[in-house]
Amino acid sequence: MNDETSSSTEPEPRTWLEKIGQAFTSREPRNRQELLTFLTDAEQRGILDTETHRMLQGALDVSEMQVRDAMIPRGQMVCIKHSDTLDAILEQVVDSGHSRFPVIKDDKDEVVGTLLAKDLLRRKTNGESPFELKSFMRDTVFIPESKRLNILLKEFRANRNHMAVVLDEYGGVSGLITIEDVLEEIVGEIGDEHDSEETADILPFGDNKYTVMALTPIDNFNSFFKTSFSDEEFDTIGGYLTGHMGRLPEHGERIVLGSLEFEVLRAGSRRLLVLGVTINLDNEPTEPT
Repeated sequence: MNDETSSSTEPEPRTWLEKIGQAFTSREPRNRQELLTFLTDAEQRGILDTETHRMLQGALDVSEMQVRDAMIPRGQMVCIKHSDTLDAILEQVVDSGHSRFPVIKDDKDEVVGTLLAKDLLRRKTNGESPFELKSFMRDTVFIPESKRLNILLKEFRANRNHMAVVLDEYGGVSGLITIEDVLEEIVGEIGDEHDSEETADILPFGDNKYTVMALTPIDNFNSFFKTSFSDEEFDTIGGYLTGHMGRLPEHGERIVLGSLEFEVLRAGSRRLLVLGVTINLDNEPTEPT
């Protein structure tokens, strides 16, 4: 049988890793900028898909970023006080959806330990001695703001630790960072079962009360609530509120703008996620800005 299709040529690479490895053999980048250009070109030629390209670029960015670039700021830290009761701690765990908490004394500069929510499962419901938070606390890892993210990720993996408290140059607490925060710099926002699964931007949940996704376009928000917020500087209502405050509002913070009261229901380390909006008919209508 005459098999004209057979040949001695190399088989076509099947995975993106094989494709990029083959491409490197013909044109090896000499520096970081050439590598970024190479990856962009590889995406445009179909060697890499968009998501893979973004993750590779994120991994390169992490190698040049410091902890201060990705940490959760001090003002957004959700902490447990060493004097809190078990009921208060459980309420905090449920409300926040977090799994790890710094334990503090009187303020956030006095971190005395770390509480893992899963450790509370060790507590028995019957015949248990009085609750003592100290017996559930673990040691806290402290790191400087200047530590490189790639080095921190390596330490997280080696030590099987997932959270560290960040210190400024004067030894004060400036924030905290988790392994998830570092990974999100590579792969993007990581959702979990605590994140809202609602796809609608605006949902009613009571008389004159609504939940609003922070990424709701300002035009849509204005149309629904009959408001006149400006979209010249910001595209979303979350961006507008952040710009209005001059900082990222904290979880639970309330902001009154005319007849609307906003409450931050969920916030990530770098942006707002979900807002509560209450229409207060006793207030003046919201003025255009």
